[in-house]
Amino acid sequence: MDNKNYIKWLRSRVGNELILSPSVAAVIHDGNGRLLLQEKASGEPWSLPAGGIELGETPEEAVAREVMEETGYQVSASSVLGVFGGSSFRYRYPNGDQVEYVVTLFACKIEGGTGVPTDAETKSLRYFYRHEMPALALPYPLDILFGKY
Repeated sequence: MDNKNYIKWLRSRVGNELILSPSVAAVIHDGNGRLLLQEKASGEPWSLPAGGIELGETPEEAVAREVMEETGYQVSASSVLGVFGGSSFRYRYPNGDQVEYVVTLFACKIEGGTGVPTDAETKSLRYFYRHEMPALALPYPLDILFGKY
């Protein structure tokens, strides 16, 4: 069973009820210390390039795949910055689906790519300084997102 069929199967049993989702997110900075964020095409809040870990996939593979899909960049994950979860990482999608994420946050470095997303989830990409940050979909600590910057 692939991941899309797995999620469809799971949702057929629980509907919009809360599910736990192992996930990943990427912290990518430019040379000026600005953080790359994704504006969702759905009108949801800004977010880090992120997504769920698919069946049979390692977290490192998942973050590389998600970043490529959502940004068009090929990245390498250099370190784990933290693992986040709990009730503050609950989210309700516009369709009513509820999820509680357990997110492994990776520091990533761009190794190549076009910067053109390969899926329809992304409306735009933009780098932000800490003082410019919009509200994010999930409450990642700014001190971790901007670390050495």
